[in-house]
Amino acid sequence: MSPRVAVRSLALMLYAAAPAFAADIHWEYGKGHGGPAHWSELSPDFATCTAGKHQSPIDIKGAEKAPLPEIQFAYQPGSPKVINNGHTIQVTLPLDNSITVGDHKYDLLQFHFHTPSEEAVSGKRTPLVAHFVHKDAEGNLAVVAVLFNVGAENAALKPVFAKMPAKAKTEVELQGVQLDPSAALPAQRGYYEFEGSLTTPPCSEGVRWLVLQQRSTVSQAQLSAFKKLYPNNARPLQPLNGRPIRASM
Repeated sequence: MSPRVAVRSLALMLYAAAPAFAADIHWEYGKGHGGPAHWSELSPDFATCTAGKHQSPIDIKGAEKAPLPEIQFAYQPGSPKVINNGHTIQVTLPLDNSITVGDHKYDLLQFHFHTPSEEAVSGKRTPLVAHFVHKDAEGNLAVVAVLFNVGAENAALKPVFAKMPAKAKTEVELQGVQLDPSAALPAQRGYYEFEGSLTTPPCSEGVRWLVLQQRSTVSQAQLSAFKKLYPNNARPLQPLNGRPIRASM
């Protein structure tokens, strides 16, 4: 393995597994020195945040229809831990959940939230998005993004929004709760696919993005509870730079 590939693989694994990657380097979502426009200045390890050509999030438009394989979700209920990592609310479950796309399997590591949605579709962002982060046996990441509109309460996520830790770098285990992540997904699982990056430092590229086309819903109360902690934790949209975007048929 080349040094460059080794460094990228380490960065991806740290992002996927750690509640707060690069906790010793302060970065944020505001317009100050630690904000997205300056992430690459905070550490040499963050250089890709500016130099990368396949950065995320993007505005999804002009997608070409393609015979993409269905995403096979093998999710099941488990006892969740809810973590406030200082940048978002993250949920971890026992490592017995996965997706399969074609003949490629990825294990679910965690999911977390951004408001507004980091991804836009035809120039429009939704109030909230959940990123379900998966990793394959070689350490490659695939992120399933679920966009949320405000509407009916999301019953599957109700325990999470009710018990989010207010203090950064703390976690709670939801005793007696069996959370089924598949119940938070929309009924239809068609998706957009493109190559992108982590949306937080170190902004490593080579991430497979699978953005579900149909939206789920959260109630205004659920959204407000999250925004009380994180009123805006979405990275600005990044240039497409000629990347193809495919949409399942």
